[in-house]
Amino acid sequence: MERIASFNVNHDTLEKGMYISRIDGDVVTYDIRMKKPNMGDYVSNEALHTFEHLFATYARNSEISDKVIYIGPMGCRTGFYLLMRDTATRQQAIDLARESFKFISEYKGEIPGAARSECGNSEEHDLEAARAVAIDMIEVLKDWNEEKLDYDYEG
Repeated sequence: MERIASFNVNHDTLEKGMYISRIDGDVVTYDIRMKKPNMGDYVSNEALHTFEHLFATYARNSEISDKVIYIGPMGCRTGFYLLMRDTATRQQAIDLARESFKFISEYKGEIPGAARSECGNSEEHDLEAARAVAIDMIEVLKDWNEEKLDYDYEG
């Protein structure tokens, strides 16, 4: 079998931030790295799950919701993938991440889609931990620009 592209990423050089991971036709995959890989500090399952519900809820209700294809956590628990149509500009993707993280950092109340009838693991959520991750990422992305999206993944 061929080695998949994401296994060719040098995780020893990857820092927290937002990067273009790949472009497949009209789909752009953004790597939103919330933790430095292999450092022993990972997003907890509960925080990752809550973050996913809130990130997806915000993005799918945003002005560019028609450009959002998928939002999902990385199995290694160091971040998320955001897949968008190439009709979204790079700046729109950065802005969507920033706006989503602000929403998550300030969110209070019941987690959308977390009722037992709506979620396959309704017990495993942690809003405060998700908010802490969002607050950290707001700081990481505060000066992020389109040029920083290009990352030498093999470096």
